[in-house]
Amino acid sequence: MTQAADLPLWAAIPVALLLLIGSALTLIGSIGLVRLKTFYERLHAPTLGTSYGMGFILLGSMLFFSVLQTRLVVHEVLIGILLVLTTPVTLMLLGRAALHRDRLEGNDPAATAVQDPAATAAENPAATAAEKPAGAAAEPSQVEAPRRHEAGPS
Repeated sequence: MTQAADLPLWAAIPVALLLLIGSALTLIGSIGLVRLKTFYERLHAPTLGTSYGMGFILLGSMLFFSVLQTRLVVHEVLIGILLVLTTPVTLMLLGRAALHRDRLEGNDPAATAVQDPAATAAENPAATAAEKPAGAAAEPSQVEAPRRHEAGPS
């Protein structure tokens, strides 16, 4: 790229910063893909990393080519719009397909991730009583109903 030498310093610094931030965010998303354990956890990090990372890289590219060609470059805008539209849709479709597959196999990750407090209390009432803070209000079934004093004829 021989045109990079013609870029003024006031534009070269923001372009370099935008490219570095974008590549760092994309790298963080890639590391998240490797380090997270389950499929559902792995969906989130790369999606955000690529979306924001590519956004910064596209901003740097827009600035670079706008300054050098003295006109707006629309290619990056089109790439950004397509990226913003396709990445979340792909994430949603992959997540739904995996959830459907897991439910067919009998492993529902949504059911195991959220514990039902009523089921936990029925299994081990002593554990749920120990988990309550000291000043917590009692269950409605444990509270006596207030007695009414009926006003009779005086």
